[in-house]
Amino acid sequence: MKTILVAGSKGGVGKTTIATHLAAYSALQGRRTVLADADPQHSATRWAERRAELDSAVLPVDASRRRATWRDWLPDDAEQVVIDAPAGALAEDLEVFIDHADAVVVPVQPSALDIEATVNFLNTLAKVKRVKKQKLPVGLVLNRTKPWTNASQQALAMLQSWPYPVVAQLRDTQAYVVLVGLGRSLFDYHSAQVRDHQADWEPLLKWLDKA
Repeated sequence: MKTILVAGSKGGVGKTTIATHLAAYSALQGRRTVLADADPQHSATRWAERRAELDSAVLPVDASRRRATWRDWLPDDAEQVVIDAPAGALAEDLEVFIDHADAVVVPVQPSALDIEATVNFLNTLAKVKRVKKQKLPVGLVLNRTKPWTNASQQALAMLQSWPYPVVAQLRDTQAYVVLVGLGRSLFDYHSAQVRDHQADWEPLLKWLDKA
């Protein structure tokens, strides 16, 4: 069973969007997929509930109230677990998830406030023994980027100087808001309109395969 933790210390950076898309992709590949929702807002759970009738349904598990025992609620045949961490949490708050994670995905938006908040989170993550020993891969995702703008280019240049790799750049689009509201993902569609956005995810998916 592979476990992916999507986390960061600032709200509104796209953790739930990334977590739900990773869960949808996994389910569409035929894996028994669980979405552990550790965010008290339960947006990821509502997304999974809207998806329940699909062949590629994802099982939601409430990991916000029973953090210490969240793994007890996983089915025995689960093949992939994606954890949507709560906003504002630092590494020490996520210990019960980090201990079982095979990779940590950290979304960052191209703004000074988001980058500063991410530095704070990564500083706490750097103290985790498995991260220190490079046993737990950590990847940054530049989210809601507009590649043609100076702000996005400067943010990317800054992130590339950090000790963790930038494993994807996801372009800004309102499609994500609509899709999450429908219990869907970009990977559920095959039109030319979504192919470019699907391509944005390929480096992240390849990185996770190796993690």
